[in-house]
Amino acid sequence: MNKTRLLIVEDDQDLAYGLRDFFEDEGFSVSLAFDGPRALACLRERTFDLIILDVMLPGVSGFELLRRWREEGIHTPVLLLTAKGQEADKIEGFRAGADDYVTKPFSAAELLERVRAILRRAIPGPLDVYTFGNITVNFTTHTAYKDNQPINFTALEFAILKYLIEHRGRSVSRQQLLRDVWQTREDLATRTIDRHIASLRKKIEDDADNPRYIATVYGVGYKFLG
Repeated sequence: MNKTRLLIVEDDQDLAYGLRDFFEDEGFSVSLAFDGPRALACLRERTFDLIILDVMLPGVSGFELLRRWREEGIHTPVLLLTAKGQEADKIEGFRAGADDYVTKPFSAAELLERVRAILRRAIPGPLDVYTFGNITVNFTTHTAYKDNQPINFTALEFAILKYLIEHRGRSVSRQQLLRDVWQTREDLATRTIDRHIASLRKKIEDDADNPRYIATVYGVGYKFLG
């Protein structure tokens, strides 16, 4: 079973390591970043299920980081962690795109339950039929139509498309596709994945060279924008 992936962005290293140990004991996979640039590097290296973000970071505030991420299309759920408790600060956090807000000092048990609550809300429901643009895909019957004309997908293309749609708005790495769609940890050649994406684009995009729905996230992988 795949572990839930957390990114903790906290400049207090003692607190960060303590939270890492606590969440790893609860079965999570945890990465740490102590400032904004490292947090961005982590997000470019892999995808996460949730980010715990301290507001009071050196150089740039958590509020500003969160606004930038949302503007860049990073929709990973974010729980803000801060010593600030004023209502105005909470409102600023939610307006920046936060999913929840915990004020220091806090109990680890409360933080864990808030994280679990956000993750429950973020899990998409069963995906049977999905429509984007002039395309309708039925994942139950494995049928698809573009302008009412059938599209012939392979089983693997269906699986890739469904995975991208379920993670729409989020960058999906090639490693994720290998693990969750190919269900292998072997090092398949990058061009194998890219070849299947290219085939998908030819079938769903009006202009495969300038894709509207399956965007390339350079250095990471792909993102579905439908």
